Amino acid sequence: MKRPKTTKRYCPYCKKKTEQKVKEPSKGKASSMKRGSKVRMKLRGLWRGIGNQGKYSRMKNQAKKKRKTTKKTNLMFTCTVCKKSKYQKKGKRTSKIVIE
Repeated sequence: MKRPKTTKRYCPYCKKKTEQKVKEPSKGKASSMKRGSKVRMKLRGLWRGIGNQGKYSRMKNQAKKKRKTTKKTNLMFTCTVCKKSKYQKKGKRTSKIVIE
């Protein structure tokens, strides 16, 4: 999906339409200590014991799970007048954004 480097949008801080720079913010790193993750459960020691540990007994095949192929991409707009930034409320489901 191609996007221009600058667009004219409404700035809620200036309360008027201004020229705004478009940027795709960098994605953060996923945490390995999420609730329900195997790493967290192993550190808590909940996988030890006698008998079947269910989902902690062995690694399931991750390829079999159905997943969406693309994620919703965010855009950040920075006002050239007041230099304040605002995220786009709803991102589009695209594989790649090219800002030209």
